[in-house]
Amino acid sequence: MVSRVIPVDPFDLVIFGGTGDLARRKILPGLFRRFCAGQMPEEAQIIGAARSEMDDDGYRQLVRDAIEEFGDKPVPEGGALDAFLARLGYVQVDATGTDGWEELSRRITEDRVRAFYFSVGPSLFGDLAERLHQYGMASGQSRIVVEKPFGHDLGTAKALNAVLAQHFDETQIYRIDHYLGKETVQNLMAVRFGNVLFEPLWNALYVDHIQVTVAETVGVGGRGGYYDKSGAMRDMVQNHLMQLLCLIAMEPPAKFEPDSVRDEKLKVIRALEPVEPHHIVRGQYDATEKEPGYREDVEDPKSRTESFLAMKVHISNWRWAGTPFYLRTGKRLRARTSEIAVVFKDAPHSIFGAEAGRHRNVLIIRLQPNEGMTLDVTIKEPGPGGMRLVDVPLDMTFADALGPDADEVPDAYERLIMDVIRGNQTLFMRGDEVEAAWAWTDPIIAGWAARNDVPKTYDAGSAGPEDSLMLMHRDGRKWREIKA
Repeated sequence: MVSRVIPVDPFDLVIFGGTGDLARRKILPGLFRRFCAGQMPEEAQIIGAARSEMDDDGYRQLVRDAIEEFGDKPVPEGGALDAFLARLGYVQVDATGTDGWEELSRRITEDRVRAFYFSVGPSLFGDLAERLHQYGMASGQSRIVVEKPFGHDLGTAKALNAVLAQHFDETQIYRIDHYLGKETVQNLMAVRFGNVLFEPLWNALYVDHIQVTVAETVGVGGRGGYYDKSGAMRDMVQNHLMQLLCLIAMEPPAKFEPDSVRDEKLKVIRALEPVEPHHIVRGQYDATEKEPGYREDVEDPKSRTESFLAMKVHISNWRWAGTPFYLRTGKRLRARTSEIAVVFKDAPHSIFGAEAGRHRNVLIIRLQPNEGMTLDVTIKEPGPGGMRLVDVPLDMTFADALGPDADEVPDAYERLIMDVIRGNQTLFMRGDEVEAAWAWTDPIIAGWAARNDVPKTYDAGSAGPEDSLMLMHRDGRKWREIKA
């Protein structure tokens, strides 16, 4: 059931920050998987670039260690890893100076796709883009990949867009959000627009509400300094959850092509209503006997940055008027899970009587763990003794549906990097989309500061602050249980 692997054209991929955590944990192991799958051509070249002093052999050893440590399965026998490492090289580069750029330019191959992955802080994006042009490495076939955070607010996002636009066209800029590379997220579009069963019901007439939950069991850990300047709103809602919301709520695009899809996503963001203060709950995880609380983790006893956020959102358009979207994300929660739940309305009239109970259909899209989809449908409980109704799932867990082939499904970074090489921007954010998201987000954050808002504490291992439960209870609804 896994689609056939289609090799990409020969390419050069330069990873700035090639010795960093993201490169070692995700990018390089992902590229090795694509190599093993036969998707990477013989002529492909991968160059790591960073400030560390290292030669080609030293970098290959670093990559070997990373693949053995962070790969999701044992390295295959037969010399595959050695063959992959032979395609790697390394150049010591000073992003803000001149060291290493001449050598890097000499290593770049003429007349092929050139992808430059900016796996570095946003403060270096402009310097890297400028030097790629200065040293003749930018061409019509060049693409740059930039990681989040893409700005800290609307002003900084506009500034970053402007800097990149000085050197590259929008069609060459790939703003990556790994959530959009997940198989289940893309299947959401297939389910919506490829099945007549769902799309006619995908509106306020039939949908009671929609829940989006991204829960983590870990705290901020060693990211305390960064996270305390961002919080759940900037770190998760403005990008990951916003993208999921767009894919759920967007209108069908005219065609499945990059700008058609991104045009419809942009319309959703621009249709978001301002969020009322009483529709927002912010929280910070408390300390336990074994682990510190949020304020200890960030080393600021007066921090007012949220590690948990729940909010009720409305979209002002004909399709969704009156249907609330509940967004929830947090750290140190009960389980690690990401899911979208589309909760349909009750049947307009029950012929089975009050004793049969209330039942409704729910479509659950699970992003992690155990990617897949479940549709809860109502049936008669087996056995004699009257009509008793129960809800049962129609389950499509990828691991079950695909069997052994499930391990061969590319992960998010693998898929997205190959899309960069192909020149397919469908799953990447456009500049105006990023700015529109910040334009909606900024007033919410400013409101917290103006009201001197203090996050509620919550127990580590819980579902978040009690106030977040009340956010739903006031509407006669309840959150789905957070469970792995």
